[in-house]
Amino acid sequence: MFDDIHSGNGHSLDGHKRDRRSERDAERRSDIELPLTDREVPLAQPDTGRVLSPAVHAWLDGELPEAVVRRGDTQRDVEFWKRMAQVTETRRHLSTPAHVQQRIMDALPHTVPQLITPWWRREFVITPAAALGAAGALIALTAALTALFVVIAHR
Repeated sequence: MFDDIHSGNGHSLDGHKRDRRSERDAERRSDIELPLTDREVPLAQPDTGRVLSPAVHAWLDGELPEAVVRRGDTQRDVEFWKRMAQVTETRRHLSTPAHVQQRIMDALPHTVPQLITPWWRREFVITPAAALGAAGALIALTAALTALFVVIAHR
């Protein structure tokens, strides 16, 4: 499988822009035509190390009928995938027994967990919008108090 991790899209691997020298190198490399790659990796069977035939892939995709694929050396693959479908279907209909489900529900806490640290020891996080709002309120309060003191001082 061919994997071109150094693509010529003008960005490095971390998404930041490349410097001009790297861009020129990328332009030179982009002149060379790279082969088109397919990202599908065939699954090998563990006992024989062979790859599934394209006919079996077409049958699994629903493009071919089973009778066409069930010939010669692909019969074993068809049996395997049919058995896999049967096991999957039976497991799809399994449900948790009632006593196990009840044990799980009994193990869950019945109350809300308490905070371990008191509120005054926890980390204080403020958003930029809240900081701007607090600063604006502080400026308005300071202006109001200054105006009040000026009015009282002129009486």
